[in-house]
Amino acid sequence: MEKELVERLEAAVARLEVHAAAGSRSSVPSIDLDGAAFLDPAISAFDDLMSGSLARVSAAAGKIGGKVLEATKIVEEAFAVQKDLLVKAKQCEKPDIMGLQEFLKPLNELILKASALTEGRRSDYFDHLKAAADSLTALAWIAYLGKDCGTSLPIAYVEESWQMTEFYNNKVLVEYRNKDPDHVEWAKALKELYLPGLRDYVKVFYPLGPVWGPAGSAAPSSAPSTSKAPLAKAPAPPPPPSTSLFSSENEPLQPKQGMSAVFQEIKSGKTMTAGLRKVTDDMKTKNRTDRTVDVGTTEKDSRASSFSFSKTGPPKLELQMGRKWAIENQIGRKDLVIVDCDSKQSVYLFGCKDSVLQVKGKMNNITVDKCTKMGIVFTDVVAACEIVNCNGVEVQCQGSASTISIDNTSGCQLYLSKDSLEASITTAKSSEINVMIPGAGPDDDWGLGCIFRAKEGLSSFAASSIGSHPTQISKDSEHPHSSGCMDLELMIAQSIGGFARRKAEHALPQQYVHAFKDGQFTTSPVSHSAG
Repeated sequence: MEKELVERLEAAVARLEVHAAAGSRSSVPSIDLDGAAFLDPAISAFDDLMSGSLARVSAAAGKIGGKVLEATKIVEEAFAVQKDLLVKAKQCEKPDIMGLQEFLKPLNELILKASALTEGRRSDYFDHLKAAADSLTALAWIAYLGKDCGTSLPIAYVEESWQMTEFYNNKVLVEYRNKDPDHVEWAKALKELYLPGLRDYVKVFYPLGPVWGPAGSAAPSSAPSTSKAPLAKAPAPPPPPSTSLFSSENEPLQPKQGMSAVFQEIKSGKTMTAGLRKVTDDMKTKNRTDRTVDVGTTEKDSRASSFSFSKTGPPKLELQMGRKWAIENQIGRKDLVIVDCDSKQSVYLFGCKDSVLQVKGKMNNITVDKCTKMGIVFTDVVAACEIVNCNGVEVQCQGSASTISIDNTSGCQLYLSKDSLEASITTAKSSEINVMIPGAGPDDDWGLGCIFRAKEGLSSFAASSIGSHPTQISKDSEHPHSSGCMDLELMIAQSIGGFARRKAEHALPQQYVHAFKDGQFTTSPVSHSAG
């Protein structure tokens, strides 16, 4: 009897020692997370990128000052936020879509802040502000969660984002290459920050997206990180020993009453389930009689819809904050009209199809983005009318416009009034652009100012007016400097009296500017170099 009691006491002491050791291990302070981040080569390389290329952009912006310096400071803040997100990602488990939106909230706020600088009255440094704001979209490579997330791989995403920014960055280079070297330095440094700077950084450290912590880590949060991670709090005291603490571990597990003990356990199980309610047919989720559709298909569709964003949002036509008219997702609407206009307001069309919008008054800026078979008629625009990522649109200016920009668009019919013939038309990465000019007399038809067609595999035409028969130009006559499917053919039809035909053919660069002077269009290629 005494021997058995001693063995049980020794077993109890052993259990107490195990509990004490576990408590001491959990009370060890956590490691300083900033110290771990400092030793991370990926974070150190990001610091080098900020102290090198980003510092060069900031130095050039400091010499320019004004709005350019303000936009550059937002770029600095965005890169600092991205560094914090990279550090946090390794401490958090991989989030879902909703968790990712919350995680990227600080970065999204800075992107919106930079975009707000480009709205309102057009600044003298509009191209600088637009380039800085559009470049921040490249930082969204951190949102890549896998091949099914809907975005490109980080390396390709950075390159694609810069292609959208390069249009405005090149305009800065062209405008200031012979005026102010500080602006040229700023534009060059901004490009080198992303290409090759950010692209090569992502290629080396995050080619498949950000590195997340193991499963079970803390959920990602958008709260800003502090300078030092707080030490872990003291652990809670260990739970009290269980009631079987002083029971013997070596006690043999032998049934004392044979099969009678087994039946006794079965009977005790009935009392455990006595409180459960019976599941009726209307409470079942499988093989229900009131369902007439395939359960598997319905569940599959519901899962797919829960993890995908809506492709098209609700139709919208509203004035936001008294400054911006937002017209979105309008389909088949031919009666869209904006009457109450202000020269300080802007118009933004997005995702519209087979619709017509009339703007009766003077606007500061009009932007048409990702629209198909859309018609826009406006009176006057102070800053610019921009057509971006569109297909088959028609734009008519009834008053005056200083700048008309067409970017990444396939099919654009542009009608100019007599007051808007001096507008500067800038095009890039676009095809099938027809510029129509008014006739010499009130009864004359619209004249076809110029046509752009892809030369490879197509016939090019030059026509004097809408009603006249086009004259086919041979595809075999090529410019000596043209090559491949990137060649474009420019044909200019001069409007004099009865619209006599006249064409000028040459290979066009990726960007070019057209201006109507002395009764005809003149084309000026845009150089991409600052020298």
